[in-house]
Amino acid sequence: MKKTDKKIEKALRESLTNVCDLALENVSGFLWLTHLVNFNSYPSSLKIICVFETDIMLSNAMDNNQHELFCRWISDELSKANLIVKSLSKHISFDTEEACQRSHNGKWDERLSRL
Repeated sequence: MKKTDKKIEKALRESLTNVCDLALENVSGFLWLTHLVNFNSYPSSLKIICVFETDIMLSNAMDNNQHELFCRWISDELSKANLIVKSLSKHISFDTEEACQRSHNGKWDERLSRL
């Protein structure tokens, strides 16, 4: 990993940690988030996955437009770190622990590798 990649990774991690903390305090059913990135094609390769406890909790969050809240929080935090990602909402997805358990026996590494 190049020095610039390490700086971007650190900024991503810090920014997304701030978003995670906000979401844990404000969004019912939210558990954690992570990101995947291939620095050879950054920022187009960036994927941010927000994980909820159950499918119903995720559905309720979507019904209440909380996905827009995540997009705004992520956009704000990335902007503070001078990380610009065009069409950010295309880089954000939502998932559940329940779905991972159902289809990948709870093995997130396998589930995320499909992305």
